[in-house]
Amino acid sequence: MAIVSSETLILFIAAVLVAGSVAGAMTGGVSQLSEALEDRSLDVSQEIRTDIEVISDPGSGQIYDDGTNTVTLLLKNTGSNTLSTDPTTVDTVIDGQYRTDQSIEILDATQWEPGSVARLTVSNVTLGTDTDHRVVLNVNGNRERFDFRT
Repeated sequence: MAIVSSETLILFIAAVLVAGSVAGAMTGGVSQLSEALEDRSLDVSQEIRTDIEVISDPGSGQIYDDGTNTVTLLLKNTGSNTLSTDPTTVDTVIDGQYRTDQSIEILDATQWEPGSVARLTVSNVTLGTDTDHRVVLNVNGNRERFDFRT
């Protein structure tokens, strides 16, 4: 009988040790998952509160200046976030080419706050005439597409 009791005790201790190590591993995994979800929820919140609209008139003929090789767009902040005027926060793709030579100027406020308008100027752009062109902008995960003809 003593042998059965000692075997049971050894199995019980082993089961408790295994359960403790599994619980420790699970706690670490759950903690990492929780932190990842929190980070992602902040990103999604930022994305939801960010919205821009291109308010330039595509038929005005003032989008592309072939004399200076610049594309100029007027962007309105229609979201609830104040956006950064750092040009690197706006990803610009013109006719499938990523552009980095750009500047942002606020026209009617001191910051790019909700409701204010900014002028995005992209330099060193060579576009053909009498053709359709596409600009895709990405700000904080918000994607805006603008088509125009030169």
